[in-house]
Amino acid sequence: MNSTPRYATTLPFVSTALLVAAISPTTHAGETRSGLIPAPALDRWMYPFNSTPGTKPTISTFGSTPGAPEFDSRDGQMLVSFDVDEQIPSGLGASRYQIQSLRVTVQFANDQVVAYDPTIDPWQCFIDPADPEWIADSDAGQPIELFGVGYRNGFSAVTFAENSPFTVPPNSPLAPGVRNAFAMSFDAGGAPIDISNHPRERFDPQAWAVGEIDGLEPGSLIPIDSLMHFDIDVSDPAIQAHLRLGVDAGRLDFAISSLTFVVQQGGNFPTFYSKENAFVVLGFASAASLDYTVDILPLCDAADFNCDGAVDGDDLGTLLGFWGPCPAPCAADLNEDGAVDGDDLGSLLGAWTN
Repeated sequence: MNSTPRYATTLPFVSTALLVAAISPTTHAGETRSGLIPAPALDRWMYPFNSTPGTKPTISTFGSTPGAPEFDSRDGQMLVSFDVDEQIPSGLGASRYQIQSLRVTVQFANDQVVAYDPTIDPWQCFIDPADPEWIADSDAGQPIELFGVGYRNGFSAVTFAENSPFTVPPNSPLAPGVRNAFAMSFDAGGAPIDISNHPRERFDPQAWAVGEIDGLEPGSLIPIDSLMHFDIDVSDPAIQAHLRLGVDAGRLDFAISSLTFVVQQGGNFPTFYSKENAFVVLGFASAASLDYTVDILPLCDAADFNCDGAVDGDDLGTLLGFWGPCPAPCAADLNEDGAVDGDDLGSLLGAWTN
């Protein structure tokens, strides 16, 4: 994979390894929250020529002309943000959350102009056909994918609004890699990257989810009002860590994107209802929604190493396994003096669960 530029992510990025190390219980004695957020706090068409940011009634996703130097390869992107803190308590610390499932659902606002493709297409399909590495798309349609959101030019999830500018001077909106909010994923090392131009950079990004429509055969034209859902891969450590940060901050941001083939000033591409659409306001259609199941993990005693709600023989075994010098960070070094010894054993026995 070619090296790709790093950018600020939706939230301050924290090492996945640190979060995984902080949460290693085999049992969870905390609370589980499940529910539905029926509409986003923000839905925005991120497109250079969107003259009505934040108020457009429909939002489209598409690519740019393969091989063209202007615009991002993923030109038309849909941003959706959900305020989750009204249903899930925020601010507990990212390590207190375990995301069990997340599903984003959107509804089509155009009728039978886009072929349904629930499979990933390689980057070689989206470069100039004259390029020796080009390959033809082997199936009908192009997938619609979901990613995280990254920000640049001083913007963040807190400051970026529905009417924020697409980019900042002296950048030209025609240039690639300048949008203030962009589709983001992770490289092989877990670092966040802008994936808006991955065909030019010649790599396949990690999609967080690929859009699926229940009961529709691949290759079929998608009927109006079809519901497409994105089941996010919460098993991936980097995605899980990023989502935990979002829940802790009270907001989850996503970018829906496709490389649907277009021609200059034309083409057939997927279009979705926004929350401002009159049909949505009147209850005849749906804006983007979020189904979630999130565990809120208990705040464990420092000596409850497996966080099962008891300080017992399992934790004693863990402490004895670390006996001796134990440089920081060392979870079993309860008094943080660089060694697991009698002082730590005394602390553990003092917290013993009767």
